[in-house]
Amino acid sequence: MCKHILNAQVSIRAPCCRKWFDCPECHAEVSDHKLTKTMEMHFICKKCKKAFRKDMTKYEESDEYCPNCDNHYVIDAKTPQQVVGLEAEDLRVDSRIVKDEREHRKMKEIDLSELLD
Repeated sequence: MCKHILNAQVSIRAPCCRKWFDCPECHAEVSDHKLTKTMEMHFICKKCKKAFRKDMTKYEESDEYCPNCDNHYVIDAKTPQQVVGLEAEDLRVDSRIVKDEREHRKMKEIDLSELLD
């Protein structure tokens, strides 16, 4: 499964090393060479698990579908989005994670200044 493109519909065979990858970034992570460009692409559909070839010089709109199962494999890529999250116990039990310590310090300073007056 590709961590760069979450909805990859096909795997692509790299012409340089003849290995299968979900995207060029996956190839770059594990290879010590650049991905070779070619006009004849080899794919494996992730829906029907069958391989097929496409000549990119004669690529048409109908070529966006797997010839075996008609799965539309040319779609907008969904990439992982960075999410800020907090891992903690139930906030009703322990709410220290959401408290602003700066406010707590200000309150202490105010209390100390009142005592000094």
